[in-house]
Amino acid sequence: MDDTHITRIMGRVIDSFEETDIVAHYPNFYEARKAMQRGKIYAFFYVPKGTTIKALSGKQPTISFYTNEAYLVPGTLLMKEMRTSGELAHLALTRETLYMKGFTEDQALAIIRPIVVEGHAINNPTLNYSVYLNNIVLPGILILLILLTTTYSIGYEWKQGTQNEWFRLAHKSIPVALIGKLLPQTIIFCTMMTLYDVVFFKYLHYPCHCGIWMMLAVGNLTVLASQAFGVFFFGLFTGFMRLAMCLSALWGILSFSLAGFTYPVTAMNPVFSALAYLFPLRHYYLLYVNQALDGNSLIYAWPSVLSLFLFLLLPLFVMFRYRLAFRRDYKYIP
Repeated sequence: MDDTHITRIMGRVIDSFEETDIVAHYPNFYEARKAMQRGKIYAFFYVPKGTTIKALSGKQPTISFYTNEAYLVPGTLLMKEMRTSGELAHLALTRETLYMKGFTEDQALAIIRPIVVEGHAINNPTLNYSVYLNNIVLPGILILLILLTTTYSIGYEWKQGTQNEWFRLAHKSIPVALIGKLLPQTIIFCTMMTLYDVVFFKYLHYPCHCGIWMMLAVGNLTVLASQAFGVFFFGLFTGFMRLAMCLSALWGILSFSLAGFTYPVTAMNPVFSALAYLFPLRHYYLLYVNQALDGNSLIYAWPSVLSLFLFLLLPLFVMFRYRLAFRRDYKYIP
C-alpha cells in the first residue's frame, strides 16, 4: 500500500530470491488474505501506507509478512526469504535516512555493514538442496522397501504352508533356502541402487569426488545389509509375519529421523544418538558425505563400512529360530 521508490526496491529484492516469485499485487490486506486462503498464493508481504515517510522522519514503521503454514515446505521457505528481505528493507531505509543527513554512499555502507561476511559452501557451491536430499531420501525409501519385501517374501511361505517344500528344495539347508529366495530380489534392488547413482552422478552431475564406482559399491553393500536386517527381523518373529513387517516398517521410517541428515545426531538425546548407528541408512549417509561430497579417503569412514559388514552377520543369530520354524509341526499364526 506504500507505493514509493523504496518499497518498489523491496519488492524487487523479494522477487530476486530463488524460492520466491511475486505473482500478484493486491490493493489491501483483505484481498491478499483472501487469495492466500483460496490457495492462490503461499504468502504475502504487507507494507502499510506511510512506511517510507515514517522511516525517513525517524519514526519506527512496521512491515508484516504472512505465510500459510498449512503448506509446510513453501510456507517455511517463504518465511525464511521474507524474513531476510525484511532485514534488507530495514537496511535500505536506514541507508536512505543517512543519505538525507548528508552521508556519502561509502560512509553509509560503513555504518550499515561495517564487516562484510562472505559465505562459501563446501562441495555444494550452488546450494542445491536436491544434491543433499535426493541422494539420501531415495535410498532411504529403497531400504524401507527392501525390509518390507524381505520379511513378506519369507513369511509368505509359512502363510501358504509351503515352507516344507521350500526347505526340501534347498536340500534342508537354511542358508541355501534364504539365498535362493532373496537372490533375485538382490539383483533387482542392486540394479535400482545402481540406476540411482548413474542418474544422479552421470546425468544430473551431482558432486561425486570419490568416483561413481565407490558409490556403487557403497550402495550395493547397503542393499545387502538391509536384506540381512529383514532376515533378522523375521527370524525374531518366526510365525508372526505381521509383527516382522511392522518392525521393518517402523525401522525404515525411523531411519529418516535418526540417520542425521535432517537433524544432527550429536544434538539428539544420548539414547537416540546411540540408536542411530543401528540403521543402515545412517551409515550410507555418512559414507555418502565422506566419499561423494568431501572426497576423503575410505579409511576415515571405516566404522560405517565395518558396521554394514556386521549387519550381514545378523542372520547368523537367528538361524536356530529358522531351524525351529522349518519343523513340520510349526504353524503359521494369522
